[in-house]
Amino acid sequence: MPDESNAIVDWTVFSRTRAELGPGFVRILGYFREDGEKSVARIEEAMQRRDATGLVIPAHTLKSEARQFGAEPLGELAEEIEFAGRRAIEMRAFPDDLIPAAARLRPLYEQTMELFEKETNPLVERRPVVGRSGAHNQDFGRI
Repeated sequence: MPDESNAIVDWTVFSRTRAELGPGFVRILGYFREDGEKSVARIEEAMQRRDATGLVIPAHTLKSEARQFGAEPLGELAEEIEFAGRRAIEMRAFPDDLIPAAARLRPLYEQTMELFEKETNPLVERRPVVGRSGAHNQDFGRI
């Protein structure tokens, strides 16, 4: 059975970003966690106020940062919200049809962050590394 986390995170992109950022990876991921939480809250607040302008910047930020870490479904949802906000500004009407998408945002964000935590927590057993079946972080140093 395929790993369900693959539907939420592209682990190849995540691993590439991790390698590119090197020792700064955990710090940058922490920034994403903080920025993401703020962006989701700002989107929720804008939806409650029916403020299309308030949707655009936090959705754009979330979209870009999510995709950097391989969280494509989160990035796609944020993009949908961003573009709906932009269209609503141009049309001078609030995108009421966006309510179901906005309602999915926080659960998807939290699920994504949980997967990132599992992947970066040194106490959690990892998925096998591609090309090294059976290799886990708990195997390090064992003979």
